[in-house]
Amino acid sequence: MTSLEELLAGSGHGVRMATLDDGTEVVVKTGEPSAIAAEAAGLRWLAEPGVVAVPDVLGTAEGRMVSTRVPTGRAAPGAAERFGRDLAALHAAGAPAFGSPPPGGPVHAWIGEARMVNETGDDWPSWYAEHRVLPYARRAREQGTFSADDVARVERACARFDEVAGPPEAPARLHGDLWTGNVLWAGESAWVIDPAAHGGHRETDLAMLALFGAPQLETILAAYDEAAPLAAGWRDRVGMHQLFPLLVHTVLFGGGYGGQALRACEQLSTP
Repeated sequence: MTSLEELLAGSGHGVRMATLDDGTEVVVKTGEPSAIAAEAAGLRWLAEPGVVAVPDVLGTAEGRMVSTRVPTGRAAPGAAERFGRDLAALHAAGAPAFGSPPPGGPVHAWIGEARMVNETGDDWPSWYAEHRVLPYARRAREQGTFSADDVARVERACARFDEVAGPPEAPARLHGDLWTGNVLWAGESAWVIDPAAHGGHRETDLAMLALFGAPQLETILAAYDEAAPLAAGWRDRVGMHQLFPLLVHTVLFGGGYGGQALRACEQLSTP
């Protein structure tokens, strides 16, 4: 066992488990300072409404965070429905603008191992194109993963966002990286970890849940839609909202994800 102060003053890299003197099991994460700052601010912001289970941030230092360890177990009956309702309530807690970082979080943040800039905007389709889609398409071009024609295909899809984005919505309080690996089930609760939190469109979190096949996805979505009805045609917009994570994965992991992103662009580019 050890103290919080010792863990925050320690050395090393990555993620490890520890136990504090009072018996609390914790996670110690060490990384790039702005990534740690963004994650800590995001966890606190997501915890603020008190609706979705989130690890408690016990302390931070430069490039280091200590948080409570998420309990492990199996999902109890009804846990997926509860998560759908709780996620709707989290989104409804809102954000000042599209792209706004959590209070105290850096503008230059991260999603996974990729940089993410939290510049703000009032119009979701143009903000999403400028700050969430095009930067990663252009980065893929710089890396040689995309051709100039590939980037042009993404740009053509972005030009249609105004037409296909659905009715305007207020900025939602997003987890921002809500793939199934960042949702941990324990009893009646689903815990969320490793956020890339920011103000965005609520359908983006839902589309990311679908991207890698969250368990009981349809149950989650049905409970969400009952608690906070989604705008008509939301299923047709899933591909548009998945462009962001697909392009992030293209930058981080290569061409297979790029192919998925470009197929989504083709669907969006066809009136």
